[in-house]
Amino acid sequence: MTTLNTIAEALTEGSDELLARRAGDGDMDAFELLARRYGTMMRAYARRVLGSTTEADDVVQEALIQAWNQIGGLRDAAAARPWLLRITGNLAVDVLRRRKSHATIEHSPDLADPAPGPESSVITITGTQALERALAALPEEQRRCWVLRELGGQTYEDIAQTLNISQAAVRGRLARARTTLAQKMEDWR
Repeated sequence: MTTLNTIAEALTEGSDELLARRAGDGDMDAFELLARRYGTMMRAYARRVLGSTTEADDVVQEALIQAWNQIGGLRDAAAARPWLLRITGNLAVDVLRRRKSHATIEHSPDLADPAPGPESSVITITGTQALERALAALPEEQRRCWVLRELGGQTYEDIAQTLNISQAAVRGRLARARTTLAQKMEDWR
């Protein structure tokens, strides 16, 4: 029993590379740890792209199924996080395409601070809605870069891997997104 606990602890503390390699060899526990480690980030990314929690949950579920089926072919096991986010992003974009129009990012009540008074709440909600409209108006490529950087905390290198573009393209898209958002949010500074 102690040996099993030791193996479980080693897996839990294992690097993405170790977990991805083991999952590629059919270790479902290792894949589950990767899914737990990055599931929340995948969901947040899908929600920001889609503007819908329900659709985001469906996309993440589909992304995890696709990842499990393809993890054996992952070339760089250390790049599991960008690979999972790339699958999630691609599936989210497929959902957007099926809609035939860009979705606006819906207001989520959990974004507002529950403690402030009515005036503060209105200001927060109005500012959040303005940001959501500004994000929804961005071209899809810029929005994906911005969400990965600002909400996902990813590096330029990780974003480039996730979106399968160069780091120069990431920097350019982020610069354009930030400029556009700054202009649209000028009243909220």
